[in-house]
Amino acid sequence: MDTLKTNYYGSLCTEVYEILHEKAPRDELDFYLSYVEKGSKILEPLCGSGRFLLPFLERGFDISGMDLSGEMLGKLKEKAPDARVIQADITEYDTGEKFDYIFISSGSVSLFTDIALCKEILGKVKGLLAPGGRFVFAVDTVWDRCEDDQEYQVSISVKTKEGLDLIVKSKNHYEEATQTQFSPSIYQLYNGKELLQSEPMDFQTHLYRFGEMEQYLKEIGFSSVRTYSSFQKEIAVDDQCEMFLFECSI
Repeated sequence: MDTLKTNYYGSLCTEVYEILHEKAPRDELDFYLSYVEKGSKILEPLCGSGRFLLPFLERGFDISGMDLSGEMLGKLKEKAPDARVIQADITEYDTGEKFDYIFISSGSVSLFTDIALCKEILGKVKGLLAPGGRFVFAVDTVWDRCEDDQEYQVSISVKTKEGLDLIVKSKNHYEEATQTQFSPSIYQLYNGKELLQSEPMDFQTHLYRFGEMEQYLKEIGFSSVRTYSSFQKEIAVDDQCEMFLFECSI
């Protein structure tokens, strides 16, 4: 689907992500680990290059993953060749398995800017839960919107392990009517002044208001929904926070 392809992580985007976000932040990792019970069967959709999935594996948990980006999964398999992961569009993901615990980290649900598609995906996840299972995920909020930039500006500059320069140029525009943050970017790989590779990314996220996602989750059929404003599980009371975290059960 177009929305999924819009935010596709290609080779240069994956390389930047690995350099900047190789390991999961400790507080966020502890938050998702806190829901694991002995013998849980776990699924991480949108697992990317495995910065959350791998620590779960290292602790001996029964976890599977899926992601649309072959480039991201390639990095994961380099680090854990035996990890149970598949490349798939989440809307087409089909398995006979049911899971006790499903989580989507890092605000990735916000990538689904088409709300009808987002509801479809949330419903898909609900259908993958075993009786008594829990679904935990995060979204970005309107409080975290970026200032508008009319021109591309260098936002990231890093060195690869080969000593090459990886530059990211981006600009931002927030559309109030749809609560969509548009952040198109251009990833460029240089050897000195020689441009070796260029890769565009049309990055978009939906920024949520307090109470918005809760309504969607109840429409889909989740009977219990808790909304937190931090990884310390402080109850959210408004949208004056960078992220909402949801704990859902059916």
